[in-house]
Amino acid sequence: MARGVPGGYRIWDTKGRHWWGDHYELCPDDLLAELNGAKDAAKITALLKRHRAQKR
Repeated sequence: MARGVPGGYRIWDTKGRHWWGDHYELCPDDLLAELNGAKDAAKITALLKRHRAQKR
């Protein structure tokens, strides 16, 4: 699940009850939709890798 935090969004792992992944100033729409929708782990991982690569 994606949650708003000061300065952007973070990913909250409801099973592990901790923040997961990077802090995003702007959460991409496709990632946000997947996190709050189907929650397909493979698709989330692919989206995260793509958005991290764009930051570099």
